[in-house]
Amino acid sequence: MTSTPPVRPSRPQLSREYVSRTMFHGSVNFEQQKKRAKDLHKALIKGKDSAITRLKKHHPKVLDLIASPLLLKLNDCQLVIARENNFSSWPQLKAHCDRLNLRKKQISEGITPQLDEVKTLHIRCGSDIKHGLDIAGFKGDFHEFSDPFCQGPLPNLEGVAFYTQRAEFIATTYGLPFQETLTRQKQAYDKLETLTAYDKVVLWFEHDSYDQLILAYLLNHIAGLSSSLPIELICVDHVPGVPDFTGLGQLAPEMLVWLWENQRAPLSKAQISLGKTVWNALRQGTATNLETIIAKGTPEIPPMVLALSRHLQELPDAETGLSLTQQITLEILYEKGTIKSGKLFSILMREREPLPFLGDLMFWSILNELVKAKKPLITYGKIAPDTPWPERKISLTNTGRSVLKGDLNYLHLTQTKRWVGGIKII
Repeated sequence: MTSTPPVRPSRPQLSREYVSRTMFHGSVNFEQQKKRAKDLHKALIKGKDSAITRLKKHHPKVLDLIASPLLLKLNDCQLVIARENNFSSWPQLKAHCDRLNLRKKQISEGITPQLDEVKTLHIRCGSDIKHGLDIAGFKGDFHEFSDPFCQGPLPNLEGVAFYTQRAEFIATTYGLPFQETLTRQKQAYDKLETLTAYDKVVLWFEHDSYDQLILAYLLNHIAGLSSSLPIELICVDHVPGVPDFTGLGQLAPEMLVWLWENQRAPLSKAQISLGKTVWNALRQGTATNLETIIAKGTPEIPPMVLALSRHLQELPDAETGLSLTQQITLEILYEKGTIKSGKLFSILMREREPLPFLGDLMFWSILNELVKAKKPLITYGKIAPDTPWPERKISLTNTGRSVLKGDLNYLHLTQTKRWVGGIKII
């Protein structure tokens, strides 16, 4: 007798509207914003539909202005530009730009104000902001803790046994040497045992499931500390002046300083408790506890609830057996035809993924699952054995089309073990 595989929850899903994300660094140029306001003003006077749409979205007196275009003033357009940049007013946008310019000038001259102390530890789930912190003048140590809990098993083990099993998964799935992977895992986990050697610890995180699941693990670990170590959290899902905010790694050094000065707050007991609850729920064999957390919301850490919702969308679809990432991948190939894997990844992350979380090796492993099915859903063209995966051309097979339509179920074809948190799919 076979068990019924878990499927995606029936709750409303994240928006699947297509977007076109840019990787803007966040250092807003005020002169450029002034020009944008003037250009918008000219477009509105000419009655251009795209400009009218922007006005309707951001201006409270829009009906009067549309009815009488001559009433349109430049400051009306400046208000639209400010709100497109997540500011409530034009003066707020200008003040923000002035502060950033000052910080940028200070950084270039090496005269940045005192930020952290040498005995501060910055923890991030990657190395993407390390160089920016150095340039900005931060003096503390940096620790990368980047175990991708959004993929692979989360065994009911602790300590060495836990990170060793995680290392086995990472090495096998991403094609990495096991011993090197295990060494990195040991260093990453062992460092967490030395937190009390610092005067302060600062956690830097964003809103996607990759970050938030790691944050939950760290909060669960912190819950077990006996000391009253000062710990602070920077956790954001949007940044002023960055309409397409994806992650901290895209931000300029002066924006990291802005986050430090405006978004950093002491870690609360409620946040630690939430992290412990989420981590325990992630390791269960069903989605029940996570669904309960999602239904209640996570006001202690607002980005957490959407990240968990996105995480559960990696469960198989009842009709196709596909995770959301697999589904989007096949949809792109159906529309675009044969394309390079790197281009496929770019379209996924910049246009189709509702809450980007995948790294390149993580996506490569998903492609491999689809290629290695009993009947491959996708196939690589003729390639040299040493061709880097982003350069490999990839196509949708007839089987892939049948699965995408729901005529076949991927779970009857796959040969790869897969987990969504502690939930084993096959």
